[in-house]
Formats: sequence, C-alpha cells, structure tokens
Amino acid sequence: MSHVAPSTPAEVFTDIERSEKFRRLKKKHRSFVLPIAVVFLLWYFAYVLLADYAHDFMATPVFGNVNVGLLLGLGQFVTTFAITTWYVVYANRHLDPIAAEIRAENEEVDS
Repeated sequence: MSHVAPSTPAEVFTDIERSEKFRRLKKKHRSFVLPIAVVFLLWYFAYVLLADYAHDFMATPVFGNVNVGLLLGLGQFVTTFAITTWYVVYANRHLDPIAAEIRAENEEVDS
C-alpha cells in the first residue's frame, strides 16, 4: 500500500505527531519536565506552608538581619534560575536535535 503525501497543514501535523521521532521527542520532554515540575512545586508549597505556619522557624536569625525565611525565599529564585538553565542545556542536547531532524524531514517533503 502506498502512502499518499498529506495535502493540508492539519494532515501534515497529524503525520508528524504519529511519527516515532515525535513520540520520542515528547517522551524525552515529559521525562525531564514532569519530575522537575513536581519537585519544584513541592519545594514551593513547602516554603509557603513554612511561611504561613512556622513563623518561629522562619524568623530564626542566621546572621545579622538575615533569617531562615529570607534565605529560603531567595532559594526560590535561585532554584528557578537553576531549573531554567538546566532545561536549556537539556533541550539543546536532547530535544533540539530530534526537533531539527523532524523539521528537516518535513521541509524536504514540502520542497
């Protein structure tokens, strides 16, 4: 049975979406994003709950006017930037090459 080239953008997208490379791309993306998102949300909600219910702990001085709550709050920003950097490195190494292959194969079809 011969495969007829898709004629509409929706058909092209459907073919791409069903391809093994696209499924592999989605799996690699999810395997990175989901665990990191869960860990970060747990860390974020722990901070919020500590800020709301553990006032004495959060007010514990560390040095000068800096307390545990301030350090944990700054840690939220550090964590966000670290995760962003980690994702960019991961995407450059693992996701972008697959996406480039998919794009190149489908640009060839369009030509």
